[in-house]
Amino acid sequence: MVNQNEKQILNLPFTGICSFGKYPICQDLENLSADVAVIGVPNDMGTQWKSGARMGPRGIREGSTLYSFGLDGAYDIEKDEMYLGPKWNVVDCGDVDMVHGDLDQCHENTEEAIRKIVSKGALPVVLGGDHSITIPVGRALENLGPFHVIQIDAHLDWADHRSGQRNGHGNCIRRLSEMDHVKEIFQFGIRGISSSTKEDVDAARDYGSTILSPRQMRKMGLEEVLDLLPKGERYYITIDIDGLDPSAAPGTGTPSPGGFLYDEVNELIEGITQRGEVIGFDLVEVAPPYDHTGITSQVGARISLDLLSFILKERERSENKQVLVSNNK
Repeated sequence: MVNQNEKQILNLPFTGICSFGKYPICQDLENLSADVAVIGVPNDMGTQWKSGARMGPRGIREGSTLYSFGLDGAYDIEKDEMYLGPKWNVVDCGDVDMVHGDLDQCHENTEEAIRKIVSKGALPVVLGGDHSITIPVGRALENLGPFHVIQIDAHLDWADHRSGQRNGHGNCIRRLSEMDHVKEIFQFGIRGISSSTKEDVDAARDYGSTILSPRQMRKMGLEEVLDLLPKGERYYITIDIDGLDPSAAPGTGTPSPGGFLYDEVNELIEGITQRGEVIGFDLVEVAPPYDHTGITSQVGARISLDLLSFILKERERSENKQVLVSNNK
């Protein structure tokens, strides 16, 4: 029993250094030794509308402090599960260095950083930034391929170029489709009159992409959607916060009505982690300047922590099965 007169170190959300989930900081990637490496890419030079996602990593980090009551793990009352326990070494690697006005150099810096994280054997968790950052991240993951891409987004992002610009946030999934280590692409949440041109949709379908809107997915049901994914294979997940409805995440440069609710995304990403191996993920397009309540950053942080929780829980289950098999031999 705790002595009520004994002082404790509470490390409340509003105290201390604001790292992701208040995890330890490791900004020297040469000396990285971790299971999970969280890194920010504060680059919004690829956006075609409102900038502001450069502040996304900082906003997500601040939002994540609400879920950082100690580092002994988090108990989920609905699932009766402990997540993110001390078994896992999670570190915050700070941000990729940005060069103002030079999108290509920013992408080069991003690719270099993610390649370093992959070489150290850590799971990359990438906080954007606009969706263009997924292009260099995808390139950097080639040694983890082949893998499938699962996108949660309001927009198709399949434009070939905009007046010669091929590496903006509207081109990212098209660029991934051109990489030899990327297999099938699943695009969930796509909707609305501003999502894409018909030519881009036709090009995506010709590639073999699976494109579903929230309305279509609700009619199908979660299990039928998950059955579309090749079972037991590797996935990379890219989450644009505008995949959610603006009522849940208003702070983004290109909001689109008719999106997912938080619970729908939560259940979807949990199902994906149970279907195959997630090798990394990004969460992009959080733009704090357009949401003075901070709820978008909060939701982005929560989804990131949820997905990380589910990935590591599946690793735990896999390890426990291997131990059981070994003990029964």
